Amino acid sequence: MTSTSVLPADADAGPTTPEQLRELYTLMAAVRHIDTAAIAWQRQGIIPGYAPQLGQEAAQVGSAYAVDRSRDFVFPTYREMGVARTMGLDMVNYMATHKATWHGGMYNPLESRFAPIQAVVAGSVLHAVGWAHGQTLSGESGVALTYFGDGASSQGDVHEAMNFAAVMKAPVVFFVQNNGWAISVPTERQVAGGSVAARAAGYGMASRQVDGNDVESVLHATQWALAHCRAGSGPVLIEAMTYRRGPHSTADDPGRYRTLDEERTDAGEDPLVRFRTRLLADGTADEPFFTEAQRSAEREEETIRAGIEALGPRPGAEMFSYVFQEPTPDLQSQAAAWRKESDHV
Repeated sequence: MTSTSVLPADADAGPTTPEQLRELYTLMAAVRHIDTAAIAWQRQGIIPGYAPQLGQEAAQVGSAYAVDRSRDFVFPTYREMGVARTMGLDMVNYMATHKATWHGGMYNPLESRFAPIQAVVAGSVLHAVGWAHGQTLSGESGVALTYFGDGASSQGDVHEAMNFAAVMKAPVVFFVQNNGWAISVPTERQVAGGSVAARAAGYGMASRQVDGNDVESVLHATQWALAHCRAGSGPVLIEAMTYRRGPHSTADDPGRYRTLDEERTDAGEDPLVRFRTRLLADGTADEPFFTEAQRSAEREEETIRAGIEALGPRPGAEMFSYVFQEPTPDLQSQAAAWRKESDHV
């Protein structure tokens, strides 16, 4: 782990209580079950596509758990289902994007503090820095938390965003989930030096590399980063070292670029199994707790699936309200004709 922060490692963190540890496990179990189910939904034709996050539950749940939803704002990619679930979003409304029912999700970003899903690789970091700089200009204390992967870290947008954030001391946490693969290219072949966190020094930015499969370590690292930003010390880069245990997306075949034996060896211990073992060992949880966590996850998955299947198509005329800020005269006439035709259906 590396750090260049002026704040102590445990700043604004405090001990994690047994109740919080159990809640973290319950969230991880729910995320794992929804994620596994979403792949099945795609295969069954319920949703057209999905980006799995198997193996990244600790990184997503731990980081999102640290967010202050009264003032902070999260800027996700297309792979942050675990973050959305931890922040309490309506998962049917979130999954509307994956069903191609609604661009960015049907949830309210302002109320949820979770920005629309960003499909453009590294696109979310630019929005995060802009919002964070706005907090500085308005004198408010919110911090932006933006997610991207090791592959996305090679995009020019990331470097521009980090440079601007560092120069302006914008309160933004760049959270990199280094899952070892940029689709089919391993980290060592596309990240010079092998570490995204090391790049922060070039921008005079605080950084930390953390075990992304240890949910409590991720939680404390994110708490530290948020405190650093709130103190006016500028942005932070966190690199959570984890592993993508499945395909990049439901359209990907990881067998084309790695073997199952390589996957088993490189992935290490499953983050859920690891956390369960720890909670059992220190007496924080018992077998009935884990049984109920699994049952709760299964019930939730069934509810979400039913909600997704019940989603109908959105009215086509909505594109005139949400896509174009100032429609041209031709578009205005098209919208009027569309609404007139819809009224007669």
